[in-house]
Amino acid sequence: MPLEAAPAPLIFVRHGETDWNVAGRLQGRTDIPLNARGRDQADAVGRALKDFSGVADRVFVASPLSRASDTMRRMRAAMGLDPDGFETDERLSEMSFGRWEGSTFFEIREREPGAMKAREADRWDHRPPDGESYADVSARVEAALAALDRPAVVVSHGGVARAVLALAGVERDRLPELRIQQGRALVIENGGWRWI
Repeated sequence: MPLEAAPAPLIFVRHGETDWNVAGRLQGRTDIPLNARGRDQADAVGRALKDFSGVADRVFVASPLSRASDTMRRMRAAMGLDPDGFETDERLSEMSFGRWEGSTFFEIREREPGAMKAREADRWDHRPPDGESYADVSARVEAALAALDRPAVVVSHGGVARAVLALAGVERDRLPELRIQQGRALVIENGGWRWI
């Protein structure tokens, strides 16, 4: 289903940087906190969004993982809003990488070369052991966005951002290669998307 079910525009923010981001480790559902740079990124996104038209009237929703909810708190504080004036939605949590969490892709390739080949052959539908596929994530994210009753600011994760972009019409083959930036906001509306 396309993204039209969610009120537009949707402002999507990936959480700020963590030490595992720096190390290239798959975080998934593992709750890794923001590092100093991640906290600065969250503050900067809040300042950038402060003057975005009507932003204070939007619903604010975050993944319950601390790297996302802390990003939201810092953003809202930088915008002059109540830092805790937002909701969390489990459906916006990062995709589960199952047994791969905490590992780098290099380590996984060394340990499980067959599984990595399967992932590279079909990144959209491949599930890591005990984990989720992008298709799985897309289904739950679609339900979360459809439940929104007005335009929203969402703070979540890179895998969730790819699912949102798929719902917005980006070709699935392009999604794994898209760089989902930290410290910037992604605005999705009118069938297109842009970074601010």
